[in-house]
Amino acid sequence: MKTPLLRVENLTVYYGYINALKDVSIEVGEGEIISLIGGNGAGKTTMLMSISNLVEKAGGSVFFKETDITRRAPEKIVKLGISHVPEGRKIFPQLTVYENLVAGTFGHSNAKKKTIDGLVEQQYAMFPRLKERHKQAGGSLSGGEQQMLAIARGLMMDPHLVMLDEPSLGLAPIIVEEIFELIKKIREQGKTVLLIEQNASMALSVADRGYVLETGSVILTGTGEELLKNPEVKRAYLGA
Repeated sequence: MKTPLLRVENLTVYYGYINALKDVSIEVGEGEIISLIGGNGAGKTTMLMSISNLVEKAGGSVFFKETDITRRAPEKIVKLGISHVPEGRKIFPQLTVYENLVAGTFGHSNAKKKTIDGLVEQQYAMFPRLKERHKQAGGSLSGGEQQMLAIARGLMMDPHLVMLDEPSLGLAPIIVEEIFELIKKIREQGKTVLLIEQNASMALSVADRGYVLETGSVILTGTGEELLKNPEVKRAYLGA
């Protein structure tokens, strides 16, 4: 692999006495979809929060485009081109769809109305349902539409790397398929995706490569196809 877009080296995180991440290292190449899979408490969300510097690190380093961002402020990390779409959507329920999208540009280096309107139109082209509901309050949307809005808002900074935390959580199977089609489209737009997902079969089916986390450590890595066929993965995460 060429020099990775994102490199995490020996990351260690504690929550009190709990060792949430133990010397974890991963690499994400430009244009890849990388899936992190594992059970509850495996450290997946902590990994994304550590990259965004939303939790304190006990050790290790994070490099983005060969720049050390280990101690950078979260808002500066966003400006460098990393977008973090957290678990649970966290949209602004009282704001309209359009206002939620505009909120995603706060701190944009070129936050002129023309630029913002262009970015909004890009999202409407990708998420037509949001265009239909652009005047509706975010809180009035269905769960699937709220997830689309959260992802679209995350794309409003025109990031290089999009980190998605459990985008299919709580959604009906048909909507889950739609979300995963959108993830593939995001990559087709030239973006890189780091995906956390409990739906391991879907996550690995779209992934170039994947990492399996268990109790804060990487226990397996390989291509998405290799991990789908791996007997340990099948037994633990695919119900086979």
